[in-house]
Amino acid sequence: MSYRRLVQTAGVGFFPLSLLARLPYAMSSLATLILVQTVTGSYAFAGLAAAAQGLCGSAGAPVVGALADRYGHRRIAAVSTLANIAALLFLIAASRAARTELLAAAALVGLTQPPVGVLVRVYWSRLAQVRALPSLLPSAMAYEAAADETSFVAGPTLVGLLAPIATSLGPIAPIAASIVLLCVAALPFAMLYTDRSPIERSSHTEPQARLPRRALVAMFFAMAAIGAVFGAVQTGVTAYAHSIGRPGAAGLIYAIFGAGSALAGAACAWLPRGFATRHRYPAFAAALVAGMLALYVGDRLHAVVPAVAMASITVAPYMITLYTLTERIAPPDRTASAMTILCAGGPLGTAGGQALAGYLAQGGGSSGAFLLAPIAAAAALLLALALTAADQGRGTWLATG
Repeated sequence: MSYRRLVQTAGVGFFPLSLLARLPYAMSSLATLILVQTVTGSYAFAGLAAAAQGLCGSAGAPVVGALADRYGHRRIAAVSTLANIAALLFLIAASRAARTELLAAAALVGLTQPPVGVLVRVYWSRLAQVRALPSLLPSAMAYEAAADETSFVAGPTLVGLLAPIATSLGPIAPIAASIVLLCVAALPFAMLYTDRSPIERSSHTEPQARLPRRALVAMFFAMAAIGAVFGAVQTGVTAYAHSIGRPGAAGLIYAIFGAGSALAGAACAWLPRGFATRHRYPAFAAALVAGMLALYVGDRLHAVVPAVAMASITVAPYMITLYTLTERIAPPDRTASAMTILCAGGPLGTAGGQALAGYLAQGGGSSGAFLLAPIAAAAALLLALALTAADQGRGTWLATG
């Protein structure tokens, strides 16, 4: 299905609103890091605050997803958006307070982040069911992967542009911009594009369908593996930029990684329908390994920028496959719960990847950090091969609990 059909199905207004609504999430970590480092003068404490924010976001997302499935996506999305606005205001106020308040505020920002990316994918899933358009979903997931990557290029760029604006409270302009975006984009998105499907349980007293736990655990670890890749690449790029005496270039180089992944994600809409998802999964995991090996070799050959560009195109196809598989295994009334469990693996993997890559970079420079990327990708491939083998032996492992 073409992207033109996506626009015709969802409406033109959906696309800019959903893209702007996810920018606060893409801006959050860097904005917090800059603010906390500036007001405390400590990189270590700033890193701790950013880590607390990410871990709380990872822990809170499945809870928000479960509440959304139980009480309605519109209601929970609106409440979490308003709570996130309050948490960001608390973070601004805490810039004048002690470190304990700053850490608590950063954690609350993570805990209350509205799961816009998840709700967008749930919207597409339900729209495909209501309109009886199963061919809508692959193109929608491809677009969403491209939109996610675009937000992770645009968000940090916006933070970089706003951070130099001086105020008496420190560099709060990026956080203020996040609050504005939550008000003018995330909240309207929650009211207009959630709970649009009539798919409900036949009775409010009827229990929700059980989630396929083993399958979701596998998807969680598959997403954690790609998160570790992100952490390794971010750390490696930062180490490389410092080694050439241009630390500011790290953001621009990583933007290439995001842009390449976005383009690859958009191109997935034109994959042949005969290339089934169960075949795509191990194939794209293998491509991820090849891409990360190319990145490591490129660094050794002092060709980091082209190596980053080459590696980037292997990321989005793998992630799209994970989203598609998770959507398929989720019961209709538990889609948000399943998606948030999947997405929780990403921040945890990224945090672990950053920590381990930082340790490796301490002694081995950028090459030490980049070495972790193919190792994490290889773990993703081994998991994909194991799950594929189990699927062939038992029918559909994804359908088992």
